[in-house]
Amino acid sequence: MLIDFFYTLRAARLKVSVTEFLSLLQALQAGVLDGDEGPTVDRFYVLSRTALVKDETQFDKFDRAFSAYFKGVELLTDFARELPLEWLRKTLELELSPEDKAAIEKMGWDELMQTLKQRFEEQKERHEGGSRMIGTGGTSPFGAYGVNPQGIRIGQDKGRHKSAVKVWDQRAFQDYDDTKELGTRNIKVALRRLRRFAREGAAEELDLDDTIHSTAANAGLLDIKLVPERHNKVKVLLLMDVGGTMDEHIHRVEELFSAAKTEFKHLEFYYFHNCVYDFMWKNNRRRHSEKFATWDLIRKYNRDYKLVFVGDATMSPYEILQPGGSVEYNNEEPGAEWLQRLTSAFPKFAWINPEPQGVWPYRQSIAIVQQLMNQRMFPLTLAGLEGAMRLLGK
Repeated sequence: MLIDFFYTLRAARLKVSVTEFLSLLQALQAGVLDGDEGPTVDRFYVLSRTALVKDETQFDKFDRAFSAYFKGVELLTDFARELPLEWLRKTLELELSPEDKAAIEKMGWDELMQTLKQRFEEQKERHEGGSRMIGTGGTSPFGAYGVNPQGIRIGQDKGRHKSAVKVWDQRAFQDYDDTKELGTRNIKVALRRLRRFAREGAAEELDLDDTIHSTAANAGLLDIKLVPERHNKVKVLLLMDVGGTMDEHIHRVEELFSAAKTEFKHLEFYYFHNCVYDFMWKNNRRRHSEKFATWDLIRKYNRDYKLVFVGDATMSPYEILQPGGSVEYNNEEPGAEWLQRLTSAFPKFAWINPEPQGVWPYRQSIAIVQQLMNQRMFPLTLAGLEGAMRLLGK
């Protein structure tokens, strides 16, 4: 039985190894699920997820694969589509007589699942008080606050008649899914792969292990030991493209910037437009009056800084390859020269591109920047950020 479960997880593109699967089987053989209630599906879910999934970004995929294998509904159709909350808002209570309730159709499991799939794909608007579509207060087997002897409860805080076959709201980890849109929390998860900790400053944090050892060696007399607090020692130099075609990516770049400021204690940031030239700025409103020479940045920051560019690399190729190619002023040296100087000064570098990766081959400027970056360009997705952080952490 569990062999098929293993292949179901692999088919869902979960990185489940044979060794981890054998560990699960050993845990089952050792009686880990035994208890007062005996083995249950819920307890097996917790055990199997603990044994087989090592990355929190895979939790939602596991939930969907687990539900599908154990008669779930998530993989029958595109249930990633969100139902509008107003469709499921409670606006009436349906009271039926016992005769009315007895007349309501009761479906079998397979028919129930297939019908839900069909209704989900057909429905385009809210329904209330009906007997067929997904809605509220009716006799349909799909929805909330209605009456049906056997249905699927959607968007309701708790059951009233205890007759729902499947509660569809239990995917608690869908926000961690690496296929979901980026949010500040997900970005933080990705950026944490770059963290490197060191103890810095005054000895103010309790060293519990050393305190226990010293107290025991001191015949039981308390001997408190302190150590410096741990800090993330990674240093990041963040260079961000602003203006022009980047305006449509403002929200996502703001989320990235916010997460980076939280995760990295040593973060320095500057702005540029389209391509890096002989100066950058810290405040975009005063970009023409408060400039910082790029040469000064190269001299100021050590080689141990991780250099991260954020930009869509979408511009005229002349802006990268030609002197005077900048759209803002007459630059004496091409942007390509400055990109090569920066990447030579900071050997650990990467470029994060918010443009969809599917359009990259059709933008000549992106291909040029990719070449200048030694193909170290990553999309602004959770998987792309994780790839960039792994590269920078080597």
